[in-house]
Amino acid sequence: MMQDLKLSVDDYSKILLMEMNDWQAVGVECSRVLETVLRENLRENQIERARTNLQNIIKFNFKLEQTQITTAIVSDLIVPTSPPFSPEETQRARALAMANVQPITRQIIAGEAIVRRGEILAEADMEALDIFGLTNPTDQTNAFIKNGVAVLISALLVFIFFRYRSTQIMLQPLCMIMVACFFLIFLGLARFLVMGNAVWPYLFPLAAFGLTIGIIFNFELAAILSLILAFLSVLGFGREAELIIFYLVPGLVAMFILGDARRLSTFFGTGFVSGVIAALIVAMFRLGDSYTDWLGLGTLMAAALFNGIATATLALLLQHIFASILDLPTSLQLMDISRPDHPLLQLLLNNAPGTYQHSLQVSNLAEQAADAIGANRLLVRAGTLFHDIGKSSNASFFIENQIRGGNIDSHDESDPYETAQTIIAHVTDGVALAKRYRLPSRIIDFILEHHGNNITRYQYARAVELADGDESLVDQDKFRYPGPTPQSRETAILMLADGTEARARATNPRTDDEIRSVIDAVVQSVMSAGQLDDTELTLSDMKAIKKNPSSKPSNAPTTRALNTQTNAKMIKKEENFDDTKEDSDAVEDKASLEQTEKENSPVKESIFPQETTEIDLREGY
Repeated sequence: MMQDLKLSVDDYSKILLMEMNDWQAVGVECSRVLETVLRENLRENQIERARTNLQNIIKFNFKLEQTQITTAIVSDLIVPTSPPFSPEETQRARALAMANVQPITRQIIAGEAIVRRGEILAEADMEALDIFGLTNPTDQTNAFIKNGVAVLISALLVFIFFRYRSTQIMLQPLCMIMVACFFLIFLGLARFLVMGNAVWPYLFPLAAFGLTIGIIFNFELAAILSLILAFLSVLGFGREAELIIFYLVPGLVAMFILGDARRLSTFFGTGFVSGVIAALIVAMFRLGDSYTDWLGLGTLMAAALFNGIATATLALLLQHIFASILDLPTSLQLMDISRPDHPLLQLLLNNAPGTYQHSLQVSNLAEQAADAIGANRLLVRAGTLFHDIGKSSNASFFIENQIRGGNIDSHDESDPYETAQTIIAHVTDGVALAKRYRLPSRIIDFILEHHGNNITRYQYARAVELADGDESLVDQDKFRYPGPTPQSRETAILMLADGTEARARATNPRTDDEIRSVIDAVVQSVMSAGQLDDTELTLSDMKAIKKNPSSKPSNAPTTRALNTQTNAKMIKKEENFDDTKEDSDAVEDKASLEQTEKENSPVKESIFPQETTEIDLREGY
């Protein structure tokens, strides 16, 4: 029989070298394995698979040579045990079986429910639905009308919101495109991949979209878009009321808790609370439901808890994407750049400590004013800290950075044109530094707008004086800041706080009435110069800013105030100077104090009108 086997020379060599006991064990194992394989029904196309599987049947304690020889011998002996497949015989057997089946009839009367919601479909049910054309309805008119009305209602809500409650940022084309794209992404995922399943709708973090919109824009837009998204996502899939409440209520609660999202820990705490509320909503709808057992209820509640955490986590990622593309700083980003260890603030502190101290003082004033009118406090704080960053490029030029007790350079003997250009350059230098350190554009707006399009009053007046009082010989544009005027409430607050701090340091008010007088003078000056025309500040806002007790400037000494022995120098004003110019120096933070007067020195004549007196707050020192 061995001569009939198709073994290789190597196999024969292994057999000859094998010990007798090992060879006898191989014989016994070959019989057992072959019997096991041939016990199954093998067709011709299954032979190769049986041969491949032989090593799994052979004993594991066999030596390698024994396993190889057993495999070679049994592989050659495996043959088909079933006749070849015959399509004709198979079809004949099927026809015979079908002929022996007794027909089952079912009578369905008009109005009878073929199958109810929640029931498991049997084959007979599917056949009945198919006969009545209910598996693939041909008339889709009602569905189209229903969906069309839903879309129309949603579009109407969006139109009304943007008509009456939108902001300038929301109406920017890129913002609208981003919001629309992510809205469609969430809607498409919900309708085509999630809805219609048992558990997936409770896992899908649909509320992350609304949470992100609330962080980037405001609560109102987030709420209206969340309602529309939840409504359109679940429409037509059953349990609409449950799922709308499941998506909407935890999302709204998360928006309330998260607020302006200042800390990472707030995200995860919000996610947990949102998940707990979602789980309670599931329990409210599913307890007592005949189609939900305890295992199903536990599964759905666990999915709801995961949904809350996933929503907060996804919102954290999406708000970073939105902020990066739209160049809109988030609260987390504003908190980060406002840290004292930020490289640019460290540069300001090391190069221009007096300006740094001034920025902190103005920041405190501006923050309180922002709180009083409901403006973005974090944005105001960050923008105020960086508004004078350009002074770090030429710190010693500005008087607040000159050493107390030394020779204070007030630049009286310098060319007013050159002095004005040096002062104005701190704006453009600040913008360049901000871009180099990749500050958000909203922060750069504070650098550009905190002086508006005012002129450097003291240098302009000096130039007119040198021109023998003839203003026509002086080009006013050479003394004008690049602007623009403040375009937002936040930058307008900075302009007011900057001017208030400068004027307060010059006059050193002691009583509440004196402080109120300083604030009123700055506000009146800014408003009369038209610097607030492009902002959304109302008269009510201005009144709230002036009445806010926290908006009073501190009397703590700083380098700006200590550089003089007298707080201010009262000067006369000539009648030929325009009234709109007289208070601007106090509006601009770059205002400074004159050099200390010598004892009993005469008061210096100026070109300001004589009927009033004004504090000489020199621009840029």
